[in-house]
Amino acid sequence: MRQKDLSVVSPIPKVFGISKSPTFNKWFPKSEPFSKDASYKLSLSAKSAILVDYDSSKIIYAENIEEKLPIASIVKIMTALVAFENANLYQTFVVSEKAAGVGENSMGLTSGEKLTLEELLYGLMLVSGNDAAITIAEGVAGSEDKFVALMNEKVKALGLKNTRFVNASGLDDDNLVQYSTAYDLATIVHYVWENYPQFRQITSTFNKYIEVSENHKAFDLYNDTNLLTTYPGVKGIKPGFTWEAGLCLVTYAENDGKKLLAVILGSDDRRGEMRELLDFGFNSFGIKISHPALD
Repeated sequence: MRQKDLSVVSPIPKVFGISKSPTFNKWFPKSEPFSKDASYKLSLSAKSAILVDYDSSKIIYAENIEEKLPIASIVKIMTALVAFENANLYQTFVVSEKAAGVGENSMGLTSGEKLTLEELLYGLMLVSGNDAAITIAEGVAGSEDKFVALMNEKVKALGLKNTRFVNASGLDDDNLVQYSTAYDLATIVHYVWENYPQFRQITSTFNKYIEVSENHKAFDLYNDTNLLTTYPGVKGIKPGFTWEAGLCLVTYAENDGKKLLAVILGSDDRRGEMRELLDFGFNSFGIKISHPALD
């Protein structure tokens, strides 16, 4: 026995050269609302909405939080999370023809360009670049399909059952169903926000200028996240829209030591309704927020 190698070997397979340990997620929104009357004080067009006290995980507001709905490019939050866990920020990925030609929201990538994961993450989160999403997926896993498998494995590892991904971008697919719930998204967002400070830095950045290099052209990226510059304390995270999903928005905000996490899906006015939701949440703790830029 003493002559044998007794070192511990992880039963988790190495994924693309990185040995991953199991994910133990202990944070879930608590089912009992913060206030029994909370759900009756707001009138939202959103099909689903949740507002959670970030630290205690208590639900402040809940509306259809377990309903499975399309989530548009909110999908890219999981794309970023899987990238963080399976690559490093300085790895360089090559833009394929598929990525460059994916269409709709784009950071403006050209086939053959080479960018670091960090540069691509800015394009992914600030301007919701579908070209960045595909480039990340192919660079991390070899193909988008293999990357999506990692996304769905992460869903299970986080202890969630009502989320299914079919691509890395969030684009509607006529043949495949992609969905999540406000409850699941709050859990996913809390996990990535808590564990990856680089994600917090990226999503709170209003403007990122990536200088030209021998590998790629210059990129001037502006964050399109609603309320980032107009509602005090908002740090990001991600808006989304497709005709199927409607207007969606995930927001993290903190004021006077209180941290809130909110998700709105299928809204007609995500900007106004998120403002209303955050006002309601901070008011619940006696915090009055002045936002003249929105009034």
